[in-house]
Amino acid sequence: MTPFAKISLLLLRLGVGWFMFYAGITKVLNPEWSAAGYLKGAKTFPGLYQWFAQPDILPIINFINEWGLTLLGVSLLLGIFVRLSSLLGVALMLLYYFPVLEFPLIPPHSYIVDDHIIDAFALLVLAALQAGRVWGLDTWCARLPICSRYPNLSHFL
Repeated sequence: MTPFAKISLLLLRLGVGWFMFYAGITKVLNPEWSAAGYLKGAKTFPGLYQWFAQPDILPIINFINEWGLTLLGVSLLLGIFVRLSSLLGVALMLLYYFPVLEFPLIPPHSYIVDDHIIDAFALLVLAALQAGRVWGLDTWCARLPICSRYPNLSHFL
């Protein structure tokens, strides 16, 4: 990989990492925040999202939203477990995408592709290129004795 490619990948990882961390930590720090409104307004798969919004399920969904985004951001910023966190982040972005989709439109001004899809694509790139191994802690983790003892762990880095 060229130095320019490494710097570009690092900048993408840090940019997406900060974006996700900020989105998560602002939810964690706001005791009034809830995903209820977003879930109840779902246009696609409304039954699934209404189920997520049930009073006994909603606290779990809120927790996953708040901490999932925050920890995804930390993972990307530090470059640790980037492949695993990026793939989980793709799933999260798809769950954010469908409620606002009124196929093929995404109000107010998108057609099929919106920011959640772009975020998912960026996360796929980070996972595919093992971005945590470019000036990140994944390189250090891969050298730990546990990774040589259990080589399948390196699939998560």
